[in-house]
Amino acid sequence: MDTAWLDDIKWDDKGLVPVIAQDKESGRVLMFAYANREAVALTAAKGTAHYWTRSRQKLWHKGEESGHFQHVEAIQLDCDGDVLIYRITQEGGIACHTGRESCFFRTLIDGEWRIVDPVLKDPHAIYGHSH
Repeated sequence: MDTAWLDDIKWDDKGLVPVIAQDKESGRVLMFAYANREAVALTAAKGTAHYWTRSRQKLWHKGEESGHFQHVEAIQLDCDGDVLIYRITQEGGIACHTGRESCFFRTLIDGEWRIVDPVLKDPHAIYGHSH
């Protein structure tokens, strides 16, 4: 597969680009992460989301530990060329390592962060350890 299209992405000084994972049906933002060139190329080639984890400094195939793979229906590039959206179908309905549908489960209400989404599955049951 020709990967010249990767040259149109404006990578930051660490070779990363921000990626928003968005549910293709509901439009809800499920998570945010970074990807390097290899991760984006793998996502396009394999059809499942790949990222670069800054905390672990390695390539990350979303779902490799949890089984909650993200099936990528489209990869979109913003007008400035520096942010991607992966339009996805979330396997298992859980994108967050806390066991929730979305990583964006806290909402500012009356000056405090309130948890507005339930835990769908205990993270210990997903990962077998504290994550």
